[in-house]
Amino acid sequence: MSRFLEIVAAAVLTAAFAGSALAQSQSSAPAGGGSAATTPAQKFAPEDLAPGQAAPGGIQGQNIFEVKPEVKRDASSDPGYLEQNNGQRNRVQPGNNAPMWRGVQGGMAGYSSLPKSEAPEAGILIQAPVAYPGTRYVSAGEAWREVRNRWIIPYGGSLLLIVLVALAIFYFAKGPLGHHEMSTHPRGIERFTPFERAAHWTNAIAFVILGVSGIIMAFGKFFLLPVIGQTLFGYLTYILKNLHNFAGPLFAVSLVIMIVTFARDNLPQKGDFRWLLRFGGMLSGKELPSHRFNAGEKVVFWAGVFVLGLVVVGSGLVMDKLIPNLAYTRADMHVAHMVHAVATVLMLALFFGHIYIGSIGMRGAYTAMRRGWVDEAWAREHHAYWYEDIKAGRIPAQRTKPMEVVHDAHESAKPA
Repeated sequence: MSRFLEIVAAAVLTAAFAGSALAQSQSSAPAGGGSAATTPAQKFAPEDLAPGQAAPGGIQGQNIFEVKPEVKRDASSDPGYLEQNNGQRNRVQPGNNAPMWRGVQGGMAGYSSLPKSEAPEAGILIQAPVAYPGTRYVSAGEAWREVRNRWIIPYGGSLLLIVLVALAIFYFAKGPLGHHEMSTHPRGIERFTPFERAAHWTNAIAFVILGVSGIIMAFGKFFLLPVIGQTLFGYLTYILKNLHNFAGPLFAVSLVIMIVTFARDNLPQKGDFRWLLRFGGMLSGKELPSHRFNAGEKVVFWAGVFVLGLVVVGSGLVMDKLIPNLAYTRADMHVAHMVHAVATVLMLALFFGHIYIGSIGMRGAYTAMRRGWVDEAWAREHHAYWYEDIKAGRIPAQRTKPMEVVHDAHESAKPA
């Protein structure tokens, strides 16, 4: 009996497996009927396929150089992309603030709560581009730096050094001008009145303070900083900067007094052009005749004192913000500084020669300005026309009225 049951169970299992295989074969037959027999899958070589066509049945290889990127429309391809403001740009490209910073770089003024009268440039972070003479088209601040560092400092410093070296060579080659050695207390002809000397020395002292402080602030880092160090140089320039600011108004007032006081005697006169053509005879050793001031002194007066002096004073007052009703923008300060620096360098170069002649370059010149008097021999040697006018009575030898001692009327009435 057990043998019979085993045979039945085996028959049932066989029938089940056969039915499962028949079902699978029927499901894999092509639609519409046909033979149940399967044919082997067709194989394709890559060269048999059209470009871009993938072979059926699995992952296929492809030449990477034939793969074309998918082109998608970008916001930068819009015709008005570069003209968009910051709001329009953020709608198409969130977080892109290029229009705002482009405007800032171009000098665009933003919002500021400070009043325009007190801070006209409070909303401007970067100045608009500009091109000063000899600079690139960059922001105004950078253009000013290029003018200062590439032109004023190197060429201005070179000019001052050339003038100093030329004066030193002239001194050692020719020595002091003139042959007459005047005494320390000469009497005879009054060359400068006490008022004229006071105006001159006030202006001269202010000029020396301004000149020394300006030279150290502009050129001191090249010749003084390596010697005394940063700390001492910082304190020194801080002190000189304040002296410069305080001496400026004194120089301005005394300059106006100088112009009014000496303008008449510095007008062109006979013999001035000839004096200039021959450089006063200083190279030949025989000085040409001149009036109270020779042509060289007149050039210093009109070019140095009048023109350059007023330009230096005017630009300095602008930088000190002492001119009313000016906006005092950064651009105004840049232009004022450039004008001030150029005029100052030219003025220093001109006055180096004046200081040289008035100190060690001519015998008796310093004594004349210090004491106010010269003797006849000195006047005849250096200013022959002026001496002739004095001897002819056209100009008084003494222009300052002598002091008179007034006696008390009661004392004069007392009996002897």
